[in-house]
Amino acid sequence: MLAKELRLPFKDSDKEIELRTGANIPWIFDKEGEPGFRDREQAMIAELCASDGVVLATGGGAVMRDENRQALHAGGRVVYLHASVEQQVGRTARDRNRPLLRTADPAKTLRDLLAIRDPLYREIADLVIETDERPPRMVVLDILERLQQLPPR
Repeated sequence: MLAKELRLPFKDSDKEIELRTGANIPWIFDKEGEPGFRDREQAMIAELCASDGVVLATGGGAVMRDENRQALHAGGRVVYLHASVEQQVGRTARDRNRPLLRTADPAKTLRDLLAIRDPLYREIADLVIETDERPPRMVVLDILERLQQLPPR
């Protein structure tokens, strides 16, 4: 939706990995483990961040590697779409493509992940956008308005 408003191509690093490997993320996690997936993710993010004029979505764990944070920050504006754990639980409840949430208590897992990842996202974010209880269109309009207010880099 944001990419359409900006008239830019949209890329999702996880989807790009799936397209290039012909395998879904859970399969990669099962066969290569999280480190193997994270290596693929790092290479993909580096490649996509080197492209001009792209709106890039990453998986939630992308910020765990310093190299990814550096590439994202250097590649352009970083917008952190923040959601509460409660919202994340609702949004991911039926998603079978999230290997880290295949636990007995996904809400606890999400709380633990957010505690680690949130400061890392905030470290590199040009904008932090709260998304709880907001329709996607309103979030996009908020991003567009706030992007215009940022000083040039």
